[in-house]
Amino acid sequence: MNAPTLNWRMILGVGLLLAALLSSWAALRNREKAPAVEGQDAGVDYILHDFQIVALDEHGKESTTLRAPLLERQRGDQTLNITTPLFEMPDKDGKHWTLRAQTGWLSAKGDEMKLRGNVAGDSPAGPGVVPTTFRTDHLDVFPKDNRARTDALVTMTRPGMEQSGVGFEVDSKNNTYHFLSQSKGRYTPKR
Repeated sequence: MNAPTLNWRMILGVGLLLAALLSSWAALRNREKAPAVEGQDAGVDYILHDFQIVALDEHGKESTTLRAPLLERQRGDQTLNITTPLFEMPDKDGKHWTLRAQTGWLSAKGDEMKLRGNVAGDSPAGPGVVPTTFRTDHLDVFPKDNRARTDALVTMTRPGMEQSGVGFEVDSKNNTYHFLSQSKGRYTPKR
């Protein structure tokens, strides 16, 4: 006697399931699309969250690594807007200079980066390397050429030395830099 009751319950369950699926499908099909939220950028192709990208040079070696919490690619010009980027650029020995900022912008071809707001650059760390840091408001970086430059005030520190000036250029491949104007230095001898 239990067998017919189970079959009846099963048929009723399947019928209710089909009715629920049909009503859900009809509701989805007939729903109105929500209006776009004001201020929403319709020109963004894609967004990345908490990511890492490694760009390679023409020889297949790392030219730049980028880590950040947010990246948006603009549909119109294919440029990238980046929130709090961390760029790593290898020198000739494969050790990395790091560049941080509040915001970043990357050209469509990846040959120019613009870092804005509290830009911090730090030399590679390790034995035989003199630690060097520089701080500025904005910096333009050319990863394929291993160069960076700014026309803003820059403060650079090394053990026993602090330099500042307006305008700055650095070559991360050859570990060279120079100030463009108003250069000042203060040396603190080791005791």
